[in-house]
Amino acid sequence: MTVDDIKIAKPSNAPWVKRYNSRVVTAEEAVKVIKSRDKIIVQPGCAAPLDLINAMVQRKDELEGVEIYHILVVGNLPYTEPGMEKHFRHKAFFIGANARTAINEGRAEFIPIFLSETTMLFKRGVIQADVALTHVSPPDEHGFCSFGIDVGNIKTPAEKAKCVIAQVNRQMPRGLGNSFIHVNKIDYIVEVDEPLQELPQVDPDATPEMIEIFDKIGMHIANLIEDGSTLQMGIGAIPDAVLKYLHDKNDLGVHTEMFSDGLVSLVEEGVVNGEKKTLHPGKIIAGFVLGTKRSYNFIDNNPIFEFHPQEYVNNPFLISQNNKMIAINSAIEIDLTGQVCADSIGTKFFSGIGGQVDFVRGAAHSEGGKPIIALPAATKDMKFSKIVSTLKPGAGVVTTRGDVHYVVTEYGAVNLFGKTVQERVRALIEIAHPVFRDELTDFAKKTYHI
Repeated sequence: MTVDDIKIAKPSNAPWVKRYNSRVVTAEEAVKVIKSRDKIIVQPGCAAPLDLINAMVQRKDELEGVEIYHILVVGNLPYTEPGMEKHFRHKAFFIGANARTAINEGRAEFIPIFLSETTMLFKRGVIQADVALTHVSPPDEHGFCSFGIDVGNIKTPAEKAKCVIAQVNRQMPRGLGNSFIHVNKIDYIVEVDEPLQELPQVDPDATPEMIEIFDKIGMHIANLIEDGSTLQMGIGAIPDAVLKYLHDKNDLGVHTEMFSDGLVSLVEEGVVNGEKKTLHPGKIIAGFVLGTKRSYNFIDNNPIFEFHPQEYVNNPFLISQNNKMIAINSAIEIDLTGQVCADSIGTKFFSGIGGQVDFVRGAAHSEGGKPIIALPAATKDMKFSKIVSTLKPGAGVVTTRGDVHYVVTEYGAVNLFGKTVQERVRALIEIAHPVFRDELTDFAKKTYHI
């Protein structure tokens, strides 16, 4: 295959075409540039260049101490499997389910960091990437490829990497905005024509009872959202439930680290139009897409979208420039004073800091903004409250008690901003599961003198 086969629009005499064709190699040939102890940055999420990853792992016997950096990847992570420790060391900015066991067993490592600062590590040279493994669209008539469905986590590191290997995929959509790399900046090109990884929004393990709980949480959150608000929300049952209750809202905007399927209908219906946004009016600002082909098709060459590097999208000072900024984030547990644990279960690392604090702080400083932490009041098996007297030993405080404003469970919404410890305790007990309220109250009487 040559560029003539996969191009969107091929000029006959563009000077970059010859350069493109001269750099086309197989995945196996491309990854030969990787040496022992190199630092590799991988485009993550559903955009992970799996052909390049697999070809790199096939060279394991030739490599030692290769460090691999990225947030969660959708798909297999063969370099985290037992027996790979000598060859590869994954260092995660955010932990996916496929890396969780390796990290908690010591075969991989976790870097606690705000998502707004992950790309800054490369921009400032704290991590000097030797090779960037990327996944891009075919070039346009000017020779520019788009990083497609994950711009935010790869554009800046790729610009700083010593070597860029690009998996050029006919099926990668063109995300617009600050999302491009020119053919001249790519050292090795590996052409593919294959479907992208997908991450459906539906939770297959959700019971009818859990769906009802998520629905109630979604309704409470939707009641906090005014017309003209700008939204940040992630993927999962709670954001999906919120979206169900937004169809009667008007002039909503989106500024979010991640765009997913649930927002597509609201854009198509005109509920999300960005007309009232005070930063980038009329535009959806995002860093990456986690979803299915529905989202991928929707963003392709769609001028309403602007994708940017994560240091821009997640910058709290920029986020705060959106009036009525609504940040919706989840938690594993929250204590009675408002400390939010979102990255670990006790000492066991579970996910990461991600963009929660970036958007909580941005929304808090927005005119009319509302940072929201949402969680079910109890675990699925009803054995434990998620509003707890104290966090588990070793639990990570992602969002501090000083940052927390709104907390929502299926039993209601409370605002802790400006509240004393005693007032917070009473408010959180009100939205705890009834089964655990007496226990929490007894602790609070002894500890916080309520």
